[in-house]
Amino acid sequence: MRPNKIKQKWRDGKSCTMGWLSVSHSFSAEMMARQGFDCLCVDLQHGTSEMGDILPMLQAISQTETVPIVRVAWNEPAAIMKALDLGAYGIIIPLVNNGTEAAQAVAACRYPPVGIRSSGPVRAAHYGGTNYFDEANDEIIVMAMIETKEGIANLDEICATPGLDAVYIGPADLSFALDLPPQPDNHDPIHLATCDRIRDTAHKHGIKAIMHCAGAEFAAGAIARGFDMVMLTSDLNSMIAGVRAQLDKFSDMTS
Repeated sequence: MRPNKIKQKWRDGKSCTMGWLSVSHSFSAEMMARQGFDCLCVDLQHGTSEMGDILPMLQAISQTETVPIVRVAWNEPAAIMKALDLGAYGIIIPLVNNGTEAAQAVAACRYPPVGIRSSGPVRAAHYGGTNYFDEANDEIIVMAMIETKEGIANLDEICATPGLDAVYIGPADLSFALDLPPQPDNHDPIHLATCDRIRDTAHKHGIKAIMHCAGAEFAAGAIARGFDMVMLTSDLNSMIAGVRAQLDKFSDMTS
């Protein structure tokens, strides 16, 4: 089976970068995949993509060495299994509140006898290659998002879930959980301390901690603080920033 580059880098003690796909289009997915991220995530929760959109996007990503990830809209086994069958090498599950929900997510990602994933990797076996059934349980990454009051309260039991590879911090919803205004790259001391506690708890249980960021400065700081992967930027934010920079430059040069 095709090795999961993210797991390889983690085994080597290296951190990883993730890009984010909010726009539902295979061409933008391909262009993002060619920029050098370790992995790219198709966002089914808050992005414009639906399940029916992701096949060409995963195919576009697969033209490169970038690892394809999908954030599902909910902790629902059928959606998780479908994304895996289409070729996702990692699943991000939002709004995980406790160990039971984390175990449900892991089970949907693993073939029996470890989990309940149904046999039918219609594209995944061709993308993943030889021995997919034998090795998928070890190569697929399962990431549970910590972003609710209940999730924070049950952090230890979530991180102790057998088969869970990482916890993923959703900063805006985590801000809600901390009674703070939602914002990206939150520098509030309470928010930062909570993120560090999530990281420390994950590492205590032998799993990884991932930070969702909005720019290079905060992302670099997260890596310096010991996070194992950072989501650096999205297609939508990069497009907006690039256009605004050119318009501002043009305005400065012609005013």
